[in-house]
Amino acid sequence: MRRLGFTLIELIFVIVVMGILSKFGVEFLAQAYNNFIYSSVNNSLQARSATAVESIASRLQFRIKDSIIAREPGANLNNYQALSGSTYDDTATILEWVGSDIEGFRGESLPNWSGIIDLQVSSTSSLNSPETNTTALDTLIGVLSHGSGTGINNSAIYFVGSDSDINNYGWNGAALTDQTTSVMHPIRRSPNPGEEHLLIPTNGATGLDNNFTGVDVFEYYQLAWTAYAVELRDYDPTTQTGNLWLNYDYQPWEGENYIDDGKEFLLMENVSTFRFKAVGSVVKVQVCVGSDIINGNVAGGYSICKEKTIY
Repeated sequence: MRRLGFTLIELIFVIVVMGILSKFGVEFLAQAYNNFIYSSVNNSLQARSATAVESIASRLQFRIKDSIIAREPGANLNNYQALSGSTYDDTATILEWVGSDIEGFRGESLPNWSGIIDLQVSSTSSLNSPETNTTALDTLIGVLSHGSGTGINNSAIYFVGSDSDINNYGWNGAALTDQTTSVMHPIRRSPNPGEEHLLIPTNGATGLDNNFTGVDVFEYYQLAWTAYAVELRDYDPTTQTGNLWLNYDYQPWEGENYIDDGKEFLLMENVSTFRFKAVGSVVKVQVCVGSDIINGNVAGGYSICKEKTIY
């Protein structure tokens, strides 16, 4: 005789089997979902931390090496130390340096500044820099500063091989007025046609002409039109994260500082750690970026760190 349904034993067996399959199926799906979330967050943090480190390193690569300083939080501009001898350890949250104008040095087809001084034809009132085009350089700086008004007349030069006292860059907020004690030497261009190769010394406070009397002028120089500062701020003790900001387009040799005069750009959010140190002229930077999606009940959540060594 043909049966049209299940026996009770068969029905119980099917229910048990389906229950077992459902249990393991749900656990499998939950594990797969957790793995997806972990992988997604991990990949995102890896990319974000790498981007932040590379953004900083790409600018540090063309720093004036002896100019780099560390600061602790606070608005006191006298609170800084040379990074290579800093005793701040983990309390420093601000990294600051003067950047050499690499875009102008590369130029479009030829450098806009050569980095060479012809000592034979230079004088105390002007330096002769062969193959330098201050007119083209002024235009380029205007573009790089996004039309803020910064130009070649706000620039300064650093003599390669000169004595580099960290206190004579203008980091304390005082403009450099004495060329004999300055490490950065404020300059302007000549407005006269045919004199685009001349670099004329100025007073950092007034912009008026100065002179190189008593200054040890070296044959090689680097030109700078801005300093840079990277700062971890907006720190939340509850989440143990803050935001990493880049400040630029300010001139310490003119008495400017990143707090009051620089432009700012948000590099990265949810940064749990920003550390930096120097051994000689070699700088190491570490950035850790966090997420509270994983281990959200733990202060600081889950973080990925990236570091870079810059020579």
